[in-house]
Amino acid sequence: MVRFSTRTFLLEHLQFFTSLVKFMRNPCVDAALIPPLVQLLNCKDQEILLQTGRALGNICYDSHTLQSQLINMGVIPTLVKLLGIHCQNAALMEMCLVAFGNLAELESSKEQFAYTNVAEELVKLFKKQIEHDKKEMIFEVLAPLAENDVIKLQLVEAGLVECLLEIVQNTVDSDKEEDIAELKTSSDLMVLLLLGDESMQKLFEGGKGSVFQRVLSWIPSNSHQLQLAGALAIANFARNDGNCIHMVDNGIVQKLMDLLDRHVENGNVTVQHAALSALRNLAIPVVNKAKMLSAGVAEAVLKFLRSEMPPVQFKLLGTLRMLIDAQAEAAEQLGKNVKLVERLVEWCEAKDHAGVMGESNRLLSALIRHSKSKDVIRTIVQSGGIKHLVTMATSEHVIMQNEALVALALIAALELGTAEKDLENAQLVQILHRLLSDDRSAPEIKYNSMVLICALIGSEPLQKEVQSMAFLEVVSKLRSHENKTVAQQASLTEQRLAVES
Repeated sequence: MVRFSTRTFLLEHLQFFTSLVKFMRNPCVDAALIPPLVQLLNCKDQEILLQTGRALGNICYDSHTLQSQLINMGVIPTLVKLLGIHCQNAALMEMCLVAFGNLAELESSKEQFAYTNVAEELVKLFKKQIEHDKKEMIFEVLAPLAENDVIKLQLVEAGLVECLLEIVQNTVDSDKEEDIAELKTSSDLMVLLLLGDESMQKLFEGGKGSVFQRVLSWIPSNSHQLQLAGALAIANFARNDGNCIHMVDNGIVQKLMDLLDRHVENGNVTVQHAALSALRNLAIPVVNKAKMLSAGVAEAVLKFLRSEMPPVQFKLLGTLRMLIDAQAEAAEQLGKNVKLVERLVEWCEAKDHAGVMGESNRLLSALIRHSKSKDVIRTIVQSGGIKHLVTMATSEHVIMQNEALVALALIAALELGTAEKDLENAQLVQILHRLLSDDRSAPEIKYNSMVLICALIGSEPLQKEVQSMAFLEVVSKLRSHENKTVAQQASLTEQRLAVES
């Protein structure tokens, strides 16, 4: 118990110190004043606690180094405990929330917070708040903390989701500025909670959970914010095959297509992006592809081919690529769509948007690989797509190199005469020589390069190029390659080149 005279003395000095550190932070730190202040947080006197918290807040404001020092001194469990004990004291509660907000920005703090009952305390506090400002203050703490998967689950178990759903219900039809802000913050936080695998699965509850059902009802809403949050939530729920299959079997695809339909002409770009993300994820399980194609997803997605927004273009391409995987008929139908192929060729040159450029190349290759169609190859040749597939074979990503080489081998096997000039102009033979000579090339790249060489020598001008570049020497070295498949293909390729020379 602090004696009156000592307490008065202490409070006066704390108030003076709180003002002083704003202007003399470094001397105060050098004088080792942080440890005694941290010790004072164990005091039971509410006014001393308040002044101590303010002093620490001022001394550590905007300094990650000093905030880390506080974390290492164990200040987080102490502050969480204080919030629980003094939640009726508005000033102390505010002090704790401000401290949490500052400390939660550091990744190291989240692990410490996860070992406390901060989730329970914050949700309990949140439920009591009526004023918008107080709720906003708690939201500012919840958002950074909810980036941690352990805390996500703790917040779900503490009942935060029910609070968020209630706010959404109470604010969705309001046109007050503060209600619109609360609706956005609540729905955004809901989506964030679904990014954790455990928290997401807990809320999905086999597709029968009340939270999942409520989120579904957001999609047909007239609020763009709820449409966006609903589509993003579905994309987050669609992170494993079981959930995806359940959702497709229960009609979610039609809801998303109806949503997209509302945003075709001058639509909301973020909603378009979110709905396409959800459809892309849902299309990953093999059993969903044919169902989604039958439902008309490809046609719905193609309506956005005119979009000039790279994020929408990127998701559009990814969705189509997922849909046609091992779906020959759909791949052929899309591959003969001249408008689509011409747009892909255009986007293959989108150097300012690497993601769009990469996805365009991959879809171009996928149309050939999955359709194995001469008509598709002819459409791609006529649209000027060959040079992009050849460039793709030099990608820094092995998966993209491989996809390009397999597509080029099919072109050489099925329509070599049609593509011959373009392959020559794109210097494919020189690129293949480089890939085979490079020790860093992956075994599958070497294998597919040799398969392609064997196919190319069916063309007279390309065969001349192969002969002029001493391929025999490079290939014969690969007969002793440690990978048996590469070594066997090297022997076959050597024999073929010897016969043709």
